[in-house]
Amino acid sequence: MSQPAQSIFQTPSKSLQQQISEAVQNRATPISQLLRLMSALDADAGSANENLRHQLRARIGAPLSA
Repeated sequence: MSQPAQSIFQTPSKSLQQQISEAVQNRATPISQLLRLMSALDADAGSANENLRHQLRARIGAPLSA
């Protein structure tokens, strides 16, 4: 039995900040998910956390061996 892929929409109990933090720390997180998180962060009018934005940008641009 295969398990469904985990997406940011399947974990409504976690805040966007928690999802971003976990995704940045997990080196196996696909770039596509990081980009979705960036899009969600940009769409979140209440979130003015530039630190999260910088973390995501750094993780997206980081080499896999880093």
